[in-house]
Amino acid sequence: MTKIRFGILGSGYMGRTHAEAILRLGDQAALVAVAGGSRAPGLAQRYGIAVEPTAEALIARGDVDAVIVTTPHHLHTDATVLALKSGKHVLVEKPLATSVEDCDRMIAASIGAKRVLATGYHQRFRPNNSETRRLIQSGAIGKVETIQVSMPAQQPVGVSSFGSDWSWWNDPASIGHMINAFPHAIDLLRWCLSAEITTVSAFCRTTLPGIKVEDTTMALAEFSNGTISSLYASRALPTAPFPNETFRCRFVGTTGLIDLDPYDELRISEPAGWRLVKKQPPVGHESVDTAFADARMQAYRDQMAAFITAIRGEEPPPGVTRVGTGQDGRVALVVCLAMLASSRDRRWVELAPKNAR
Repeated sequence: MTKIRFGILGSGYMGRTHAEAILRLGDQAALVAVAGGSRAPGLAQRYGIAVEPTAEALIARGDVDAVIVTTPHHLHTDATVLALKSGKHVLVEKPLATSVEDCDRMIAASIGAKRVLATGYHQRFRPNNSETRRLIQSGAIGKVETIQVSMPAQQPVGVSSFGSDWSWWNDPASIGHMINAFPHAIDLLRWCLSAEITTVSAFCRTTLPGIKVEDTTMALAEFSNGTISSLYASRALPTAPFPNETFRCRFVGTTGLIDLDPYDELRISEPAGWRLVKKQPPVGHESVDTAFADARMQAYRDQMAAFITAIRGEEPPPGVTRVGTGQDGRVALVVCLAMLASSRDRRWVELAPKNAR
């Protein structure tokens, strides 16, 4: 089987994450080159690959079949469109882009070039999350009536233990924190419910001093199947987040409950009481040793394998998760921008039919 040869745009935390994912695929994939960011030469040296001076140079390489885009949000579009038109398949880290118009440009380029455009929704590949979807789809808790989503975080801006500079999060071109956090939750809920968000309302705030972008949002969403959900995301906590609340989803059905922590335990409440369904091995983000260990990398490795399956035009085996599409990326951005509009205009926002699958 021919290897899919990859180039990576962006050399930060997520650039290295995808490099590690490709490395773990063995004979399925090869990492060829990297471009972009001050750490590109170091990343190239670490993995024994080429470093290119520009995105254009990387995309022009004849030995690159697919490109992974891990640059700041507002830089996704032009590179993605160029790569697609150059005959490369592309996986873009969420959010897909910062405007719906840019999403549409990317999707149109994918269709025109007959190349795969994927969105990086690695949460689909966490074991607890895929089991939650299976439970919900099987009717294990009846019809899902309500969902609570909590995503609190201490601000990451500054230099972390990975040598990463997150100050671009404060750039108004990146819109705000919600389009970095909520796409994971939006995609996970759509995927678990097989339903679309039809109406949103939200309060969006900037609580950290000295910045001009949203850092905290409390939102409500209604789905096409009648399910309603609350969603909370903030990077403005003054101390470490609440224990086991980095990403927590609580589903209330007509016959039972599901308590989902993608990074720890999945539990279900039935007439006989609560029981443990699945436990994710500890996923650490606190140091290089834990962030790039197998427990975290499993989801990214499996996502990359699913991307390769899509590139080859193959159907995944039954029960195997599909990679997020460009349309999946567009949907999440539409929802996030609708939440910002709801807060700005102090009104509910009804989403257009085009936002559906």
